[in-house]
Amino acid sequence: MRRLGLLLLVCALGAYWAWHDRPIERSPGVLAPDPPSQRLLDAGAPVFQKGRYHIKALAEFTLEARVLGREDYCFDSGADLSPLDLALGWGPMSDSNVLERIDIQQRHRFYYWHVNDFFIPRRDIETHSANMHLIPATGYVADRLKLIRPGHIVSLRGYLVEAHRDDGWQWRSSLSREDTGNGACELIWVETVALR
Repeated sequence: MRRLGLLLLVCALGAYWAWHDRPIERSPGVLAPDPPSQRLLDAGAPVFQKGRYHIKALAEFTLEARVLGREDYCFDSGADLSPLDLALGWGPMSDSNVLERIDIQQRHRFYYWHVNDFFIPRRDIETHSANMHLIPATGYVADRLKLIRPGHIVSLRGYLVEAHRDDGWQWRSSLSREDTGNGACELIWVETVALR
């Protein structure tokens, strides 16, 4: 009887995670038309402390984007600061007609895409999507971020930041949506999150 109970628990947890991780289906069309918005900050920029991390705001940052993928982290060097990454798309990269022809994956804090043919310009893919490392500012924000699934339209507000840990380790956000490759990801101190 005990084994049956354990088996049922494992099945129930598996069903929950399969349901939780399923993508949200969306109709064709651009769902998040506008690019992210940022305003660079001067010497009076806010600073935050999170555990062993001293965090300095570089720019105010807001965006509404479609979630292309999410990856959770527990064991890498920044996981206690930023427990998840979102691959996000706006403009043409929020359109189901476009996304159904792109293979999207995340691993090791990077976002990768692959197409068999460029049905939209390569530069449109590069400049209308990004991998973003999220730092929840509060427990409430952390709980809201746990609900995000591919296909959600997410609105985030906070700051692009640089973080320094007491052992000398550091991490700095990109301040451009035009860059690609190593160092091109945004590191965001997330103060508000909304989903639809």
